[in-house]
Amino acid sequence: MEKDKDKPKEKDSKGGSKDKEVKKKPLAAPQQSTVLKRRQPVSKDFRGIIRIVGKDIDGHYKVSEALRRVKGIGHALANALSTTIQKDLLINLDTLVGDLTEEQMLKIEEVIKNPQAHGVPVFMLNRRKDYELGIDRHLLGTDLMFQTKQDIQREKDARSWIGWRHSLGQKVRGQHTRTTGRTGMTVGVVRKALAPAVAGAKTEEKK
Repeated sequence: MEKDKDKPKEKDSKGGSKDKEVKKKPLAAPQQSTVLKRRQPVSKDFRGIIRIVGKDIDGHYKVSEALRRVKGIGHALANALSTTIQKDLLINLDTLVGDLTEEQMLKIEEVIKNPQAHGVPVFMLNRRKDYELGIDRHLLGTDLMFQTKQDIQREKDARSWIGWRHSLGQKVRGQHTRTTGRTGMTVGVVRKALAPAVAGAKTEEKK
């Protein structure tokens, strides 16, 4: 037994001793969404689904979170609209949208559809100096999707560089395409079974 104690402990390839047992970390519990964590007893007038600008939204979201679910409203614009709603409509931002009345929802939609008229700066709009109307406006939902398709089709009809790239299904804004956005066959990959045949073909070409 004493001889065994005097023997040096064997080390693995990383330099650690083999006697140490590997401790496995416990699996983390699946994370729940913020909406599920915040669910609590609600009032009788609470509505589970709210429709804002044609978009069905869970009533457990707060005002600023619900605005970000609408297509065409990003994080910065949602904060700006939330400030306007709190200041002009006197609605607490911690209120769940399911607890808001129908009248309050109509006022919120009016602010969303006309942000410039309620103090939102022009640079936050997504349609400045519109191509057809020449005015600054903000599009949401299906209107934004339709107008985007119209812009792409106009570029294709004009045979511009952007239109050509869209028609070919390639990247438009100058990104690299060697490693990403590839649509054709793979290049530079040869299977082991075909490697000898490829090597023989190359030698014949040299001759």
